[in-house]
Amino acid sequence: MKMPGNMQNMMKQAQQMQQRLQEEIALIRVEASTGGGMVSVKMDGQKNVIGVKIEPEVTSDVEMLQDMVMGAFNEASRKVDEEAKGKMAGMLGGMGLPPGLF
Repeated sequence: MKMPGNMQNMMKQAQQMQQRLQEEIALIRVEASTGGGMVSVKMDGQKNVIGVKIEPEVTSDVEMLQDMVMGAFNEASRKVDEEAKGKMAGMLGGMGLPPGLF
């Protein structure tokens, strides 16, 4: 089934925007830390961990270290979501769509 020309153009633009958004999200880099910087995690836009730093002083208390690592990972993940949402809102805002549609 062939779509009208205008609809085809709109679909093509939507695909291009989706590709561009995925590329921008892939470039996201965030860092989150806990324990006053004793544990830090770096994460990319696909939520792949690209770095972990643990200060030697916290390695003596395993439970505390586990909690700090978990907190840093969760905070980094939240930051990725926040940045991706902001990029999406900026891109969709340029289309003149009503707020909250996506």
